Amino acid sequence: MKYSNVYFIGIGGIGMSAIARFCKLKGASVSGYDRTPSDLTAALEKEGIPVHYEDRPDLLPEDTADTLVIYTPAVPDDFSELKTARQKGYKVIKRAMMLGELTKGESCLAVAGTHGKTTTSTLVAHMLTESGLGCSAFLGGISRNYGTNMLVSDIPTVVVEADEFDRSFLQLHPSIAAITAMDADHLDIYGDLEHVQQAYREFASQVSETLIIKHGLPITSEEVSAKIFTYHFDNPAADFHSANLRLSPDGHYTYDLVYPGGVLSDIRVGAIGWVNVENSIAAAAICLCYGLDAQKARHAIGSFQGVKRRLEVHVNKPGICYIDDYAHHPKELQSAISSVRQIFPGRKICGIFQPHLYTRTRDFAGEFASVLGALDKLILLDIYPAREQPIPGVSSELIFKDTDCKEKVLLHRDQLMDYLKDEPVDVLLTLGAGDIDRFVPEITALLENR
Repeated sequence: MKYSNVYFIGIGGIGMSAIARFCKLKGASVSGYDRTPSDLTAALEKEGIPVHYEDRPDLLPEDTADTLVIYTPAVPDDFSELKTARQKGYKVIKRAMMLGELTKGESCLAVAGTHGKTTTSTLVAHMLTESGLGCSAFLGGISRNYGTNMLVSDIPTVVVEADEFDRSFLQLHPSIAAITAMDADHLDIYGDLEHVQQAYREFASQVSETLIIKHGLPITSEEVSAKIFTYHFDNPAADFHSANLRLSPDGHYTYDLVYPGGVLSDIRVGAIGWVNVENSIAAAAICLCYGLDAQKARHAIGSFQGVKRRLEVHVNKPGICYIDDYAHHPKELQSAISSVRQIFPGRKICGIFQPHLYTRTRDFAGEFASVLGALDKLILLDIYPAREQPIPGVSSELIFKDTDCKEKVLLHRDQLMDYLKDEPVDVLLTLGAGDIDRFVPEITALLENR
């Protein structure tokens, strides 16, 4: 490491914590701030990384010349620690720039997309690790196989989740990349879908060797220098697609992968749901283009346990199933709900959804209302604001009033557990990217004891 001290403002973020762990492993003295304690910050503290939860500029390391300050764009410019670091002459960079620096000189395998990127990139890292090839990885979720969001290897290959928020992924120049989706999101940053898609095209133009895109996405060979392959869940027009798909009673799919090299038969996907079939096809495309042996790829997909908070099953016993998922965009909700519906046909599915961000709720209220109508019952919570201030007239009521879900109830966050005590449960989903995951242990205990 060039700096002896690395200080993180927003250290508890999933991407920030991965870089913090890496810096600690490389011998730097690492510390930082986050807004609230969480499982991630608790894990960092357990690993010997001090974390505090108040805006304390006095806790910045004293040596300005030998300290790197990394901040997340979710932190406002008037945050005292950030202002002080700039005023006193510390080297201050965004997380995305640091990730770009860490991937320079490496063979970078990146996964971008409005949804699917976390599971797909985590599966790529697992496939390379499980096969013995090895890689380092900076992931946007906690791998259930390894219990971390960061892997380190001496092999000069690094797998990254390429985040479109704040155009962060434009700091990356991958040798191989996949783009899973280009839907409208982060409109507080981009303004409209056209600018979202333009950013993805710019990212695609920075890929040097191979670009794998979901079939139908608006990127053409004239816009990129890399060789393009397409993938799809089951469309035979795509270069990589599934055939002979079958679902077992435990929710796991098995399929044959049709790809330019032939057919790879009987791939059992270790993570449940049809959406993970599609994610595994994208991951297989990256790894096969990278040079991974096809049979090793098949084995690794089968041993993949998934990512925390991505269709993560917490209770599964006769008559009661409870699954938690990070879905916070209408397309992600649609994928999660339809995946669960296919696994549990004919059962009553109740979803607890916590909207994430006032701007996203404002921009997609109609789409949220529509996709949540696929539930048999909806429990809708208040908006989780994250980095945002309230917007007048924007609340969960915008979604609630327009959804045609058969049964629906609007609750404050602190009313949820009392409500669930007497609520009959068949299949229950918690959905959202805010702090709804804090309820998971309590809900799990409640349902396990029924």
